[in-house]
Amino acid sequence: MFQFSTSFSVSDLIRYFTIWCIMSNSSVINGDLYSSMSESEEKDVENSFFEGGESSSSVHDAQYFDDIIGEHVYKPDVPVQLIPFKDLILNCSPSEHSLAGNTTTQSRFDNKIIKKKHVICNRGGKQKRKSRDTLGTSGVRRKRNSNSRVIGCQAKIIFESVYGTPDYKVFQFDELHNRPLEKRNDLKKARQMSYSEKEFIVRASTSNIGPTMAHKLRASLRGGYEFVKPKVVDYKNLRRDINRVIGYKDAQMIVNTMIDRRVHYPNYSFEFNCQDNVLDYMFWVDEMEKAYYAEFGDVISFDATFRTNKYRMVFVPFTAIDHHKKSVTVGSGLLSNESIESYSWLLKAFLKNHGKEPKLVLADQDVAIKQAVENISDDLFTNTDFRKRFTKLVWDINMKPDVFEVKWGLLMKEFNLEDTRWYFSDIPMCGLMKTTSRSESMNSFFNTYSESKNLLLNFMMNYDTAIQKQRNTQRELDKASKKASYKMQTPREIELQASKVYTKIHERYILKRWRKDVISRNYRFSSVQSDSGDCENRLALFAEKQQMLLREFESDYISLGLKSNTDGEVVCKLLGVTIPIPEEINIHVADVQSNKGSGIKKRIPSAGEVAYENSKIEHRMCSGCGKRVPHSLRTCPERVGAAKSAKDT
Repeated sequence: MFQFSTSFSVSDLIRYFTIWCIMSNSSVINGDLYSSMSESEEKDVENSFFEGGESSSSVHDAQYFDDIIGEHVYKPDVPVQLIPFKDLILNCSPSEHSLAGNTTTQSRFDNKIIKKKHVICNRGGKQKRKSRDTLGTSGVRRKRNSNSRVIGCQAKIIFESVYGTPDYKVFQFDELHNRPLEKRNDLKKARQMSYSEKEFIVRASTSNIGPTMAHKLRASLRGGYEFVKPKVVDYKNLRRDINRVIGYKDAQMIVNTMIDRRVHYPNYSFEFNCQDNVLDYMFWVDEMEKAYYAEFGDVISFDATFRTNKYRMVFVPFTAIDHHKKSVTVGSGLLSNESIESYSWLLKAFLKNHGKEPKLVLADQDVAIKQAVENISDDLFTNTDFRKRFTKLVWDINMKPDVFEVKWGLLMKEFNLEDTRWYFSDIPMCGLMKTTSRSESMNSFFNTYSESKNLLLNFMMNYDTAIQKQRNTQRELDKASKKASYKMQTPREIELQASKVYTKIHERYILKRWRKDVISRNYRFSSVQSDSGDCENRLALFAEKQQMLLREFESDYISLGLKSNTDGEVVCKLLGVTIPIPEEINIHVADVQSNKGSGIKKRIPSAGEVAYENSKIEHRMCSGCGKRVPHSLRTCPERVGAAKSAKDT
């Protein structure tokens, strides 16, 4: 019998017991020892438990034992000094933490002290037998016949408390397995993702990169699929787990997040409306979007787009044209439906936060939008009768001047407009947009960053990514315009001198919206909205990133998935939410809407599927044969056959 040290705890022995592949996180193949411990930890185990010693033979030379029924069993290849035996006394702290580990069952005394603890093989146990209807004639949905890993392996170790002492002893130990052992890379624990890998998946989703494509991208960055331990299904399960944690709290969390931005972001505006504790409308605009509207908001357009979130809420971005003739967003909204009330609320929120009306608004021929504009406008032309008669009078090119004067006087008198002065009002820059094609292009741009399965939090992350791309393009164009100079047509100096003399125009003759420095000259954005800042801010940002990388490095060894008590904290950190998940839910998500353009993409069913669905429909009673069949008395086969035979006779 070998000599063992008794200065280690039961939790240590459980840990070393994994070396023999009783647990799923270790195995031995081809003479190599695989476990969840690092090389340094394995050295410490060898030094603390024995000095010298040799391991048993490799799997190629291992001894295989046959049981009574002739089936093969497998013995792990480990140093013999680590193999425990029955009644081995172990010094152990009476605290519960000392028995923490991957266990299956345990029993306790009345004083809550653990009496026995069982650690079994992850392939142990028996399969549960379930009765199934193999014919499947009923309309009950069949359950998927999935494979089971349970094969009844008897390998296990049982610890028992020594009465009157804080020690424990080995009550039973069986090290033989009934199945071949696995490599460490094939084990389930090797597939557990670190926090950095989870963060990579979430950040990839902000650019509409799904789990499958993210897994391919990760494999390319790491140099091959063998260096990416988690599988594609693990990447998909991460999104499932995040959705499970957020769930019905989605609306409350997005409202809390936007309110937190309104509090901490300078000049950030957010409005929302609820009906019966259900989120109906949202509108938000930040500091930079307000500046764009102040300078380029003379002509705007807006149009709704669909399939940006799982609730089918309508996304409505407001679009203007900047001094580079590029489309910019000057506000956005989410609506639960496309009703007149929804668009009226959205337009009022837009005007409230911007403080002025645009000179010209372009929209499609949606009846709800048209009526909403008329509801919030005090313009005389909202009177449909006046507008119809006015248009007919003004645009009649065949009308004589004297006839026009008479009819014009009658129209002004009828609507009490004799004292009103009429003149032609030219709208500057009205030719920039003639259709809603700018809005349609902007909708397509946002749709490349979002998908129809997004939660509201995921949608907002995708929206932020799209806005960052849009503003990065503007910064690049600003830099290029500052460096650009006009190319002369001739090499003569007189042309260069003439360009300087004759282009000195007074400031009042230059339209501000076309200046190169129209934004940088008049606005100074905060560091929250811009990447610029002084040296101290950059040093502070650098230090913060260093601390984040350190925490990320440490969390790679302690983050074992989302199945823990810190699910909410992990999810909030992954999604960039600075506030915790709320306990009290006062705002709920809206039911899945059925707006136009947001229909479900369904495949065409086959003839067999149609026939199967029709077979479940309860038919009417046929008065000819007295059965419930898909025919009537006129087409009843029995009646038709009897009539035919009678006719033949």
